[in-house]
Amino acid sequence: MITAEDKALLRWCIDTILAQGAEAARVTLNRSVEELVATLDGEVDKVTRCEDSSLSLEIFIAQRFGSFSTNRTEREPLERFIRKAVEMAKTMEPDPLRKLPEAGRKAGDATTGLEAGLYDARQEKVLPAQRVEKALEASVRGKAELPEGMLLLSEEGEYSDSLNDNLVMDSEGLVCCHTETSFDYGVEITVADAEGRKYSGYAWDSSSRADALDAPACGRRALERACARRDSAALPGGKYTMVVDSEVAGKLVSPLLAALSGYSLQQGNSFLDGSLGQKLFAEGMTLVDLPREQGLQGAKYFDSEGVATRNAPIIENGVVKQYFLNTYMAGKMAMAPTVESSTKVKMMPWPQSGPEQARDRAALLRRCRSGILVTDFNGGNCNPATGDFSYGIEGFLFEDGVTVRPVDGMLITGNMKTLWQQFFAAADDARLCLSKLIPTLAFNSVDFSGE
Repeated sequence: MITAEDKALLRWCIDTILAQGAEAARVTLNRSVEELVATLDGEVDKVTRCEDSSLSLEIFIAQRFGSFSTNRTEREPLERFIRKAVEMAKTMEPDPLRKLPEAGRKAGDATTGLEAGLYDARQEKVLPAQRVEKALEASVRGKAELPEGMLLLSEEGEYSDSLNDNLVMDSEGLVCCHTETSFDYGVEITVADAEGRKYSGYAWDSSSRADALDAPACGRRALERACARRDSAALPGGKYTMVVDSEVAGKLVSPLLAALSGYSLQQGNSFLDGSLGQKLFAEGMTLVDLPREQGLQGAKYFDSEGVATRNAPIIENGVVKQYFLNTYMAGKMAMAPTVESSTKVKMMPWPQSGPEQARDRAALLRRCRSGILVTDFNGGNCNPATGDFSYGIEGFLFEDGVTVRPVDGMLITGNMKTLWQQFFAAADDARLCLSKLIPTLAFNSVDFSGE
């Protein structure tokens, strides 16, 4: 938890920076503690504890700017570090656009770190023996039945719980705190068939609340996924309806968010340059940012500058509604600043009402009738300047709304703008533990290359 001593340290850092001649300063403290128990084939493999702490200094002096970081918090060596940092900042090229955000944009309602409702006091009370118990309880080794002819080769699991603190202060009186706990379990299972062919499956779950983590379910899902890969092969290339599972659908949203970033836009490295206010995507495509949704894992009341976040549309009914511009990038582009980046993105279901709404993956498959269900992406990339992409995939062929055979060794290719114009349905099954709340998605006429 963030303490009065932490705040006193950052105030001292700011005062020391100003005493060296700087006009303004911002100081950020990031601290985390993670406890982890790894298992191998149903037995404890390793137990680790990781503590990390960093102090970042941003110095504004004579229209110059410097950013520096250290993990030292003792005042004597820290004072020496600050003196050297200020002297180095003085050597930078002048840049009058470097400045603190306007006071009216800064968050004033994140003073305890608990406002987002993401701290569970139970994390700091978990005993080492309890962590071991949770990790072993989640193992499926010796507990699960396998399909005939399948053998469980290996099971690698990791249980962890962590506490993360973030404190941002500046020389104009800003004080922003955020504290978040996390309870996580992930497992990878490898099986083999009678011919010795190996297949793997992975599952993961996370929550800021101790009682919301279902670790044993991860083991069951990973085993089911591994066994379902049996006899997977490529299909003939061509255009297919593509359904993308909610576990991996965020992969197709990330390039859009990157392209709306001020850094990409200002450097001419964005395929969405000039898109603000333009309708570029399908009518029902609505993407919102929910940084202030109480209790939503990953939500946060402020960005790295201390600017207040807000719940707002990013893309609404296919129209681009906002760029992500921090104070500096907004100045460079002569535009109004927003926030530095998206915080907790959610894709809204589409259609959002009526008898055609598919609430989950199974319903969406039934609606689409036939095509390819993508359950994982295996490498590939998206060109940030053009939006052209190529991704390896694995998944399942589905017919009459039911999966009929596993698929791998195929690529999807195309352009992000075109792909999202072909988007025609989204379920309502986003996993709350993922950084982006993207449900199962459906696209028309996607190019697949295969056998």
